[in-house]
Amino acid sequence: MIFRAQNSIFSPAKQFSSQTLLKPSSKWLYQSRFITKVRLKWVKNRGLDHIIDIDTDLKAACLLKDAIKRSSTGFLTAKSVSEWQKLLGLTVPVVRFLRRYPTLFEEFPHSRYANLPCFRLTDTAQLLDSQEQSIHQTYEKDTMERLCRMLMMMKSRTMPLQSLHSLKWDLGLPDNFEKILIPKYPDDFLFVKTSNGLAGLRLAQWHEEFAISALQKRNESKETGNEYRQLKRGQTALAFPMNFPRGYGAQKKVRAWMEEFQKLPYISPYEDARLIDPNSDLMEKRAVGVLHEILSLTIHKKTKRNYLRSLREELSLPQKFTRLFTRYPGIFYLSLKCKTTTVALKEGYQRGSVVDPHPLVRIRKKFYHVMKTGLLYRSKGVNILPQEDILLDDNVESETEQEETEEEEIGSGDDCYEETSELEDESDEEP
Repeated sequence: MIFRAQNSIFSPAKQFSSQTLLKPSSKWLYQSRFITKVRLKWVKNRGLDHIIDIDTDLKAACLLKDAIKRSSTGFLTAKSVSEWQKLLGLTVPVVRFLRRYPTLFEEFPHSRYANLPCFRLTDTAQLLDSQEQSIHQTYEKDTMERLCRMLMMMKSRTMPLQSLHSLKWDLGLPDNFEKILIPKYPDDFLFVKTSNGLAGLRLAQWHEEFAISALQKRNESKETGNEYRQLKRGQTALAFPMNFPRGYGAQKKVRAWMEEFQKLPYISPYEDARLIDPNSDLMEKRAVGVLHEILSLTIHKKTKRNYLRSLREELSLPQKFTRLFTRYPGIFYLSLKCKTTTVALKEGYQRGSVVDPHPLVRIRKKFYHVMKTGLLYRSKGVNILPQEDILLDDNVESETEQEETEEEEIGSGDDCYEETSELEDESDEEP
């Protein structure tokens, strides 16, 4: 089976010199390839596919909710959303999608054109949105740190706003972050024009305390003294957590390959990689570390593959870096659900749920609970879901988690993984 790539908004601040931040080391200059590669087959994981399937509809519903809020009229017409299906990643027309969930979207006729359907938020949806905005305010510092760390991994410390908007849902940024978040931190962020003339966001101040990767933090409690200081500088090996598809871990060639890979020095994604041989195994491990860090920064531990493609050069990734997702199935999972390609960090999930979920993940679970209720009882309207139920965090969350856990258990049995043909080189062609 061959899989092909999917084709697809000024504050003054103190500048800094990148030369004072990154110190290239000659210790990376002469790393060469010596590990024998093993060609692996792509394997389907039904449990993770189910999560991605749910989150696709959930993301579309939340984006539509935000669009209705931004509308000056407080509603959207069927005509205005008719071209949004592909943009939202839906497999059905947007109007049909809105009608599926009457607990979130209330349909009514236009005041001037009786045959034109319109959609506004229900009281339940507005209540959920107010809770979401409260979380954004409470965890604003956490959001600022996550945004800083993304920019710190870029060569120019700059990202196009277009790329940030694509990653907005995954990074947990507020809907209008460029207006309500960025202006609060004039010493940290600058609005600029990128080299190709697009509007961009640049890091204005380096935060050394943020330059510790998720993998390093995970091992921080295990390392002490000089050994940990060496680990932070990339001078010792640091193993990635591995969770292989059934049968792979027992293969001698795969096990030997991974052992050699894990022994390579770990290079922080926040360290300069310009002096590393681009064809070396060390550079490959560095690229795996960068992708691991980006997925760790997302609140759902996953994102679309094409979102990462647009940042390839800034992240100093090899041209065909997307092969790494299938080359290291113990670290990543590549899903083809919902007519797109999504990459997930396998260690970020356990029994159908995100490990150590961010509060935004919990509020989105409540959105899903409301959506599911509306889908099951569409004929009864919005009154079937009392607002008091939405305020009971534990009850709503536990019910949703139980459903996802049961699905994961079904997908984790002996028949969970289906072996298919290897992903060919064509899957890495640029769209």
